[in-house]
Amino acid sequence: MTAAPQTYDLKGLNCPLPVLKARKRLAGMPRGDRLWLETTDPLAVIDIPAFCNEHGHLLVETEATPAGHRFLVERG
Repeated sequence: MTAAPQTYDLKGLNCPLPVLKARKRLAGMPRGDRLWLETTDPLAVIDIPAFCNEHGHLLVETEATPAGHRFLVERG
């Protein structure tokens, strides 16, 4: 069983930094591990799902937060 998802705080960063930082962080994780990405960039609702689709990661969950959005990504 994999560990509980970690949270990666990407709040305050604008496109393309949330995706670039997420890609680097996920690259260092084992397949199947999950990571919450927390963002305030309004474009993240487009960029994060596209990034997951293009790089073989699974977007498990998306939720709105008072400051922006959270994305639960499973490393593919």
